[in-house]
Amino acid sequence: MTFKLRPSTLALAISFALPALCGSAIAAPVDTRLADWPRVTSAIKKDEAIEQRVKEIVGKMTLAQKVGQMTQPEIKSAKPEDVTRYYLGSVLNGGGSWPNNNKAADAKEWLALAQAYHEASMKTDMAIKVPVVWGTDAVHGHNNVPGATLFPHNIGLGAARNPQLMREIGAATARAVRATGIAWVFGPTLAVVRDDRWGRTYESYAEHPEVVRSYAGEYVKGMQGVFKDDANTIATAKHFIGDGGTMNGKDRGVTEASQADLINIHGAGYFPALNAGAQTVMASFNSWTDTATGKQYGKLHGSKEALTDILKVKMGFDGFVVTDWNGHGEVKGCRNDSCAQAINAGNDMIMVPDDWKAFIANTIKQVESGEIPMARIDDAVSRIIRVKLRAGLFDKSPVQNAHAGKDDAMQARALARQAVRESLVLLKNEGPALPLKRGQKILVVGKSADELSNQSGGWSITWQGTATTNADFKNADTILTGIVDAAGKDNVTFSLDAKGVDVSKFDVVIAVIGERPYAEGDGDIHPSGTLRHSSRYPEDLAVLQAVGGKGKPVVTVMVTGRPVYANDLLNLSNTFISAWLPGSEGKGVSDLLIEGQQRHDFRGVLPFSWPKSACQVKLNVGDKEYAPLFAYGYGLKAGTRSKLGKLDETIPQGGCSAGNTFPVFSQADRTSYPLAIRSGQQTTVLGADLNASFKLPNITVTTAQVNTQQDAKRGDWTGPATLEARGTRAIVLPAAALKDGALRFDTIVDKAPSGKVMLSMRQGATSVDLDATTLFKRLAVGAKNTVAIPLSCFTAKGIDLAKVDTPFAVSSDAPFAAAFANIEIAGGAAREAGAVQCGELK
Repeated sequence: MTFKLRPSTLALAISFALPALCGSAIAAPVDTRLADWPRVTSAIKKDEAIEQRVKEIVGKMTLAQKVGQMTQPEIKSAKPEDVTRYYLGSVLNGGGSWPNNNKAADAKEWLALAQAYHEASMKTDMAIKVPVVWGTDAVHGHNNVPGATLFPHNIGLGAARNPQLMREIGAATARAVRATGIAWVFGPTLAVVRDDRWGRTYESYAEHPEVVRSYAGEYVKGMQGVFKDDANTIATAKHFIGDGGTMNGKDRGVTEASQADLINIHGAGYFPALNAGAQTVMASFNSWTDTATGKQYGKLHGSKEALTDILKVKMGFDGFVVTDWNGHGEVKGCRNDSCAQAINAGNDMIMVPDDWKAFIANTIKQVESGEIPMARIDDAVSRIIRVKLRAGLFDKSPVQNAHAGKDDAMQARALARQAVRESLVLLKNEGPALPLKRGQKILVVGKSADELSNQSGGWSITWQGTATTNADFKNADTILTGIVDAAGKDNVTFSLDAKGVDVSKFDVVIAVIGERPYAEGDGDIHPSGTLRHSSRYPEDLAVLQAVGGKGKPVVTVMVTGRPVYANDLLNLSNTFISAWLPGSEGKGVSDLLIEGQQRHDFRGVLPFSWPKSACQVKLNVGDKEYAPLFAYGYGLKAGTRSKLGKLDETIPQGGCSAGNTFPVFSQADRTSYPLAIRSGQQTTVLGADLNASFKLPNITVTTAQVNTQQDAKRGDWTGPATLEARGTRAIVLPAAALKDGALRFDTIVDKAPSGKVMLSMRQGATSVDLDATTLFKRLAVGAKNTVAIPLSCFTAKGIDLAKVDTPFAVSSDAPFAAAFANIEIAGGAAREAGAVQCGELK
């Protein structure tokens, strides 16, 4: 790539020595630092004929037509006739949105809707008709369409260290998107993640900008090229800027970074992407605080400094900026249907999925009043028209494409299988020689062996990757299918949990475990939580305990969207492989596990440093105190043996936060104080299966949602019973949690109590009970509430907090239903507005 550097730009050469296992070192490529934002030279040059055409079109448009061009609703809320009436410039489909709400829609059905939108845009009363453009999140293949090949998520591709592969995947994804009549892809994601608790970590290629920089331009070249091929789609560099650097990995949080780090870390992928010609940039949800100057820029959707001064002026970007999903509504003083500041800041197209009619009306008024200058509107529309002209959208309709309506154009299975093979990282190699010989008797266990939703992760048919079955994934193979195909069905036995299985009858065990699917928001780990995998997925520890140490080697395949603390799982495994989120091609995993006609070796290396302790949640190469278990860039070959020895499995009670919260039950940690139900003399500990229902006389508990998907447990009482969080030992509360502390939880009451409800803490057989009937009766049914019970209410009745082993219990003696999430002991919460007064708990 070539840059035109400003006179103030200074290149500094910095190299890192990367410590790896056993004291060896891996040398990273030199990281050239920039002192200022570079001016990029796009592969797509300004064309005077196009510029004259832009002026002609914009000059004949009315204000309503211009604002319509700047508006992008979701297909669920905007019909083709709306495109005609409101001059809509774009539509999008969100994750889990399909033509006619048909999840099984094939390429032809998608194409038909795309053509309908296009024809509607040709029926407006505009002097010169402007075609609508449809955008979609095709982030690891055309992932909204069942049957389209799903490539490994970005984190796995980062492990492959293969820029040419990225170009091929970009081209294949674009071809699949064009098959459905869509011409615009919201990708690639160029985040450089600094805290792996972020739920979008798997959308990042690596923690080091060198990988992101080497991939970004190649992906754009494959996906978009210079619009000479029918398969080319408009590419989007996203999310501008610093999305991967938020404090505590909080989605949509604040990125605290100097401008130098924003340029050299978070900006690394943008320079080659824009240099390759990326025509759109998506604004980021996060805020930015410059640590060098202390200046707070606020939400980047509202930052003129970022979107105009940096991106458009300094860097010379002449495409258009699109907002993220209602991102403009998060700007201070704005709403989803009104945000002059976002437009004035430099956003050209506004993604307003549902409130778009009101947004259009409000924006027109803001222009007429002078709040938004007409010059800003003209600039925004000119940029949009320029990109549509460059992309050839004025020349052809969606059906006029070589790939249009062809389901087979959405297939690139051999390429995806190659990507899976290259992405696997061998972390521990102290078991049987790989690949395993055909003819061996293999026991396969674990929840992710035969589960395509786990294998594919978020952004797979649905937004969060949930609410799907294997049947939804057409043209896909599970890892189990790959193993059976490679080893022979007579040689493979599958057991989900290994219960009742005699391990001695097998030659080897393959355990396929890992995270369940999640996407932004739902995938975040609370700041008080750890990266310990077994805390969130205790079923994986249980299945390895069932097969480990039984005299047969255990080969563990970990399916995960981030590096995790897994020392306990590593200790139970002879061989340990990180498969990341491989997508639809499970046979790419079995290619390295089972001997086949072709011999493939491991070539993947870590794109993210692997934690040595549970509290290493922010672990990046180059950090002052860098002490990973496996360093960035680490990865074994099949013929290289490791000697890890027994790893420390210590975990801090109460999480890693040095702050004032002590987690009891949350998404971040489900095992420190696992939930149980009691009825009479019967007790049942709730298992980890989120789809399971647990019953005892008078109570049923199911998984529910209070804040995010599957974060809560809902108790439905019909008579006397208890739902409680029980530990095996007494809690050890940090001093900060004790000071003005409270038992705090989020709840939704689904059925008001018809009898007495008690909230309790227990120490052994001693219980302190507070009558919470009045409290739960006053909470509005169906509404989320955060309840804070001062610890003083319990200590006043004699509880010794140093001896409590059950910090939360709720009992009812009559019908009552409520869901509970984020149960914690929080310092200072007793003084929060709305904290419960002890007098109410009699």
